[in-house]
Amino acid sequence: MREPDRPLGPHVTLLGGRLGGKYPEGRPLLVRGSEETVVIDPSLALVGRPGGAPPADRVLNSHCHEDHVAGNHLYPDAAWHLPDADLGGIRSLDGLMAIYGFAGKEATDWARAVVERFHFTPSADACGFADGEVFDLGGVQIRTIHAPGHTRGHSLFHVEPDDVLYLGDIDLSSFGPYYGDAWSSLEDFERSLTMARNIAARCYATFHHVGVLEDRDAFVERLDRFAAVVGRREAALLAFLAEPRTMAEIVAHRFVYRPQDAVAYADPVERRSMSQHLARLIAAGRVEEVAPERYLARPGA
Repeated sequence: MREPDRPLGPHVTLLGGRLGGKYPEGRPLLVRGSEETVVIDPSLALVGRPGGAPPADRVLNSHCHEDHVAGNHLYPDAAWHLPDADLGGIRSLDGLMAIYGFAGKEATDWARAVVERFHFTPSADACGFADGEVFDLGGVQIRTIHAPGHTRGHSLFHVEPDDVLYLGDIDLSSFGPYYGDAWSSLEDFERSLTMARNIAARCYATFHHVGVLEDRDAFVERLDRFAAVVGRREAALLAFLAEPRTMAEIVAHRFVYRPQDAVAYADPVERRSMSQHLARLIAAGRVEEVAPERYLARPGA
């Protein structure tokens, strides 16, 4: 059953889909001013939508990932805007694949999937936007807020006068932050979460999962739970390193995904995610590399 659209104010609507925001779909945001209409993060929810995708003059993408640009092709005559740091991802398929960092057969298979399943359509004419840029739609403004970590360019959008903060892939899910791509950064993500926590808004909306929170206390509580997943992963890694473990063993153990999850690209995501945890644990003197790609927690760590 298709999730209904949800008005978040007189100018802003969160668009529903068949999966309630669950990947591979997500909830786009439609923002209407007196002069222009913008759709943010058009997803697979708009493909095959009854009545078609809503018209828009511009497309804004919070970042360049397959699920967030999957509906861009529905707007061939609209201007496309992405964060400056992610702009290369929409310019070519090779540019998009560089964001993920897959290699070999994984890269070939994923490139085929983003084209065939997610309708990836490159655009040499797409425009970048900087942190703090404002799109004026006529009586309605969308302000961009750089919040890197998930990707280098990942951004939030604050819509006024409706006072809606669109959180992109700070999705407040129980899965927690995702920082497993080549262009991801755990430390940047943590800084972005601290920054987002301090943004007051009347309404908070996510692309995936939660959808809408209209109470600031509820938002802060969910954000803190989301951020705490990082600490739990790190604590679990330290416990696992009570005896020497190789990177292969760390990857196979699964700290990001559950062991039973059938995720095609789990191994490279686990490797990149845990490599970032290991780097800072080693820098803090809590873990040592006792042999090449073999790690041990120090006593008392």
